[in-house]
Amino acid sequence: MSDLPLASGLKVGVMTGVGSPDAARATAESAEQLGFDSLWVGDHVAFAVPILDPLLQLAQLACFSEKIELGTAVYLLPLRHPVSTAKQVATLDQLCGGRLVFGVGVGGEFPGEYAACGVPVEERGARLSEAIPLLRALVRGEAVRGSGPHYPFPDTTLRPPSPQPGGPRIWCGGRSPAALRRTGRLADGWISYVVTPEQYRDGLTEIAGAAEKAGRPLERFDTAHLLFVRIDDSREAALETANEHLSQRYAMDFRRATDRYAALGRPADVAADIDRFREVGLRHVVLDCVGPARDRDAQLERFAAEVRPLL
Repeated sequence: MSDLPLASGLKVGVMTGVGSPDAARATAESAEQLGFDSLWVGDHVAFAVPILDPLLQLAQLACFSEKIELGTAVYLLPLRHPVSTAKQVATLDQLCGGRLVFGVGVGGEFPGEYAACGVPVEERGARLSEAIPLLRALVRGEAVRGSGPHYPFPDTTLRPPSPQPGGPRIWCGGRSPAALRRTGRLADGWISYVVTPEQYRDGLTEIAGAAEKAGRPLERFDTAHLLFVRIDDSREAALETANEHLSQRYAMDFRRATDRYAALGRPADVAADIDRFREVGLRHVVLDCVGPARDRDAQLERFAAEVRPLL
């Protein structure tokens, strides 16, 4: 395990998406009743399946939740300007009472959405690195001037600031060496995706090294992982269902990735997969329950009743 300052417990969150007030109410109330710690939404401007704006979805969820954290996993910040985004983030954090975690990343697996937004896809990493410090200062209510190549703007102060001291925690996604180094230099946490426990361990080591090289004295570092999950009577049955839905979601044959990266099978199998991540430093697992929409609630209920007690 890396020498990053990690929390001692394990939080469990849920990846979701809501398309109406009734769906938001049901999702938020169910998550809190089942004892989950957080709710997360994804982000794409143009995607293979329908997807709604993440910040607006979280604003809707904030109306019906009182305790749990709300987060983006992850927001494609390079597609937007950091000033307007900071205004939305600070406002959302006000509306949810300081419960926001702002996960950001570069995306890039769908270059068409970069073209649609007029952003060169090859600039996505540089734009994210430039935007994070600007956004962090803006949501704190500080006077900020953009002097970089991508986001030049005059002295600007946004009010009101985020209600959280220091603003919402900013987590970075990504698994490339450049993304891991960026996380160590700039972020408050890492939220990974499609990695093995061994890759997760190595990623935390890379992040710790980058933070040390940058001279960052970290008092707390959050470690999260977005995990595909399918509970069934056997691993084989879970794999078939999960692969069918992930292949449709990503418009490609996802079987090899499903087999390698998802937690599949009986409750004890799923718990064992999560524990392997916990042993190398994971402190917040975000469940993406894959399968037919009609049985998603049942999957979450089974996880709460049958998997979480085993962790």
